[in-house]
Amino acid sequence: MQLSEFELWVVFGIIIGISLSVDLGVINKIRSKFKNKFENTKTINIVDGLSFKQSLVRSIVWIILAGIFAIIIFFTFGEHKTLEFLTGYVLEESLSVDNMMLFLLVFTTLGIPHKYQKRILSVGILSAIGMRIFVILVGASLLDNFHWMIYVFGGILLIGAFRMIFQRKEDKIDLEKNVAVKFLKKFMPIRTEITEQKFFTKIDGVLYATPLFVALIIIEMTDLVFAMDSIPAVLAITTDPFIVITSNIFAISGLRALYFLISSVIHKLYYLKTGLIVLLFFISIKMIISEIYEISTIVSFMIVALILSIVIIASIIKASRVKNES
Repeated sequence: MQLSEFELWVVFGIIIGISLSVDLGVINKIRSKFKNKFENTKTINIVDGLSFKQSLVRSIVWIILAGIFAIIIFFTFGEHKTLEFLTGYVLEESLSVDNMMLFLLVFTTLGIPHKYQKRILSVGILSAIGMRIFVILVGASLLDNFHWMIYVFGGILLIGAFRMIFQRKEDKIDLEKNVAVKFLKKFMPIRTEITEQKFFTKIDGVLYATPLFVALIIIEMTDLVFAMDSIPAVLAITTDPFIVITSNIFAISGLRALYFLISSVIHKLYYLKTGLIVLLFFISIKMIISEIYEISTIVSFMIVALILSIVIIASIIKASRVKNES
């Protein structure tokens, strides 16, 4: 049975809504509040990070859900749209891995304990979804109404690739020079000590931002910059807002679980940066030469998958060599 696009939006909303509610613990919190209310007991707020096993299971579940939705698209719109969705999903997920390096830097610099990182990422993902939808709609509209914007987006991706080439490797973020921190200080003072899992704390009647809120602001503003690379990359595959939004949100929704899954091994992805640079170069060239020669979606998907496979295999080989030498 085929579904209309409206019905697909409804199915997508239900899948994402229920899945995010379970993944972010919303359902458990509501259940606990009702239970405590009727039993007249105090709510115990338990905050902890995700274990490797939990992260692995949740990451697999998110991938399966994306796969199920791809099957629904296949029976509704056919093979071409399904390939666009899968390519967009894989592309967004792979580019997001580089963003996790920044998450680690932020948490390390601000001394955010592992058990509090989950809440920051939960709030960050929800706000990022809203921001991404807006940017995608604007980007798709620009490409539909001004075709020459494809060269602008291609140029943006080229700049992003060159920026990654010349980007210095940093162990910590300079908070005094960080744009997000400077922006936040204009509105409220910042407290350097962590007050449990709170984003704000009051001292002598003055509202202070805690390191958790500082981390959230840095991550959100950086994600906006990151979206300037990743969204044009997906728009190079398709300008269909439905495909771009759904693939993007599926990738972002599973980002929290993926972060806790690979945060301990991300430093062993030795060729990740090189792979992402090659990806950005490929997508930018695809956009720029689209008027002369159009690279098909199936070829794009195969090239993206090949690049990522080489990165993973080469990183595993090097990690094995480093381990044997030590």
